[in-house]
Amino acid sequence: MTRIVNIGEALIDEITRPNSEPVEVVGGSMLNVAAGLTRLGHESELATWFARDARGDKVRAHAEAAGVTLTPGSDGAEFTTVAHAAVDDKGHATYEFDLSWDVPAVEDPDSVGHVHTGSYVVVVEPGADKVLAAVKRQAIRGTVSYDPNIRPALLGTPDEARPHVESIVALADVVKASDEDLKWLYPDRPVEDVLHEWLQSGPSLILCTRGPWGVYILAAAERDMLVVDPLDVELVDTVGAGDSLMAGLISGLVDAGLLGSAEAKQRLREASWDKILPAIHRGIITSGITILHQGAYSPTREEVNEVLAADKTLRG
Repeated sequence: MTRIVNIGEALIDEITRPNSEPVEVVGGSMLNVAAGLTRLGHESELATWFARDARGDKVRAHAEAAGVTLTPGSDGAEFTTVAHAAVDDKGHATYEFDLSWDVPAVEDPDSVGHVHTGSYVVVVEPGADKVLAAVKRQAIRGTVSYDPNIRPALLGTPDEARPHVESIVALADVVKASDEDLKWLYPDRPVEDVLHEWLQSGPSLILCTRGPWGVYILAAAERDMLVVDPLDVELVDTVGAGDSLMAGLISGLVDAGLLGSAEAKQRLREASWDKILPAIHRGIITSGITILHQGAYSPTREEVNEVLAADKTLRG
């Protein structure tokens, strides 16, 4: 089985909804992706940063309950990061952070097939340089995926954050971003232009989620942009939706032999839409199931299969 290591944040989400008291739950985009991958049947590890405090104990318990292996040394922080998430009456979340970030070294890195990273961890020091070094190493030996998952409150200005983001994009095989990410990073440029520029810098597959307008997709071996519609479901909560899409996408690409090794890297580089589309659909399905629930719900393979059985236009 492909060894998948996620490098990034695991934290406490303090969620405030209209007319409700704040509720603390375990979250963090990399933990969400790692948990999503285990729910889909993969072995998933997480190199992260939390403290040996009450909140850190919650993070550890959540990861272990989800079947996620924590990289030794991940509990070395002075305090556990808290993301204050304000969810509006339409289910959309905005964030502020009390932040601590570093990252332990991944054990036996030569056996890692795939690394996923993203969010603020590629920008915030002292961990950002270590993340970049791990990605550079992995890009030679296996495959890398990246989700910028922009958090403006943590990244300074777009001009300050952009070089960090672009350095990871150029090393990654798969990049998934939202149109909001791209509008923050490149406020005066059309989304489509940025996607084409990113593709030319190195990745083999780039996705841009655009809410109700679906997902825009570019592949190195295909000339035209593909647009895939989202699942037609009733929105309850967007928390974790992008992470769920990422987990489904990685899962599908690993199962298709398009991520997880140097050979898979080359196969993805040459892959046509018919080879890639089942993984895209798996990500669309997992994300669609997640938004039916409050919080960062991780669907199982069985739930994905139920959707596939009900809609013969989907492959996953």
